[in-house]
Amino acid sequence: MPDCEKGLSYREAGVDLDAAERVKARFKDMVAATRDEHTLSELGLFGGLYAMPPGLRAPVLVSSADGVGTKLRVAFQAGRHGTVGHDLVNHCVNDILVQGARPLFFLDYLAVSEIDEEVVTAVVSGVARGCRENACALLGGETAQMGDFYASGEYDLAGFIVGVVERDQVLDGSRVREGDALLAVASDGLHTNGYSLARRILFEQMGLGVEDPLPGARESVGDALLRVHRSYLKSVGQVLGDRVHALAHITGGGIPGNLPRVLPEGVGARIERSSWTPPQLFQVLARGGRVESAEMDRVFNMGVGMIVVAAPEAADELVRNLRGAGEDAWILGETVGGEGVRYG
Repeated sequence: MPDCEKGLSYREAGVDLDAAERVKARFKDMVAATRDEHTLSELGLFGGLYAMPPGLRAPVLVSSADGVGTKLRVAFQAGRHGTVGHDLVNHCVNDILVQGARPLFFLDYLAVSEIDEEVVTAVVSGVARGCRENACALLGGETAQMGDFYASGEYDLAGFIVGVVERDQVLDGSRVREGDALLAVASDGLHTNGYSLARRILFEQMGLGVEDPLPGARESVGDALLRVHRSYLKSVGQVLGDRVHALAHITGGGIPGNLPRVLPEGVGARIERSSWTPPQLFQVLARGGRVESAEMDRVFNMGVGMIVVAAPEAADELVRNLRGAGEDAWILGETVGGEGVRYG
């Protein structure tokens, strides 16, 4: 090779190691703020170390993994990246809460086209904020530069959570009986599901932009779509006990796709549609896309983020307790003989 020719660098191939090191340095304080007395490692080790909390009789570890889906595309359009990491943590926390578990630690995976230090910092700060809110240690993660896989300015985000529950307190639906009460706990909008259809309706069919007002609401389209996926750990977690027989996190598939997952064979559910009015965003989507009612129910949470299946005699008290914890909660219906979900 002639002396005047300069050899290729990793940066010229699309991977900036210097930028990666700078953003890792920014993460240090964020990650440290989520540590607790059981965290045994610091950022930078090959693996995160976490000690099992003492005093547990028969601990069962509960794990889950998820992503944010095409909600990320709204973040790209709006140039707002500080909420999607928070979404991710709360979604994963809710997924293990339905089995009675509280979170111990969390790991994130962020794949980017190239390192934009401000964007990456905003995303990870959202993850750290979610971990602090849920008393969950951010134990580690990975930021991968993959310019050949993602378009410029785009990224993908996934999370992995581990929690713990006493073996005799695991919620697995086995205690559910016909005649149990179904209690709804309200969502904060779409949470992290249904965005492919929502974006198609709002941006393509209705011709709206992220800064435009959402019809009939006092917020922009972007604000409505980027509202953080709600965590139910503090509110629903405090009512867990013998009177709560199961929980269902209402995510992709809506109530019909998620509630049956915690109902035993031979038990179905009757939902009283008159018990609530879906929030404005869902009404706009139904009208704007001329989406049939059954399809709305199957795609979106329709304003219900969590369902508590409880002993019928405890229903009113549990609703009061959930409202006292700051939730909008109500009696949604009951379990019945049969299979699946039907609406009345």
